[in-house]
Amino acid sequence: MPQMAPLLWTSLFAFFLLNFLLFFVSTYFLLPPSQMKYETTLPPFNEKNWKW
Repeated sequence: MPQMAPLLWTSLFAFFLLNFLLFFVSTYFLLPPSQMKYETTLPPFNEKNWKW
């Protein structure tokens, strides 16, 4: 919107920049999501005695 005053553009930019910084600061200090632990269970290995 080119008809907006430059001061209004500056305040709009400052508002979005402040929200952006607050978002990153708040997510930095929050606990990370707990990762799911994958249990690697291999199928039972049946050893075969091959007679060649």
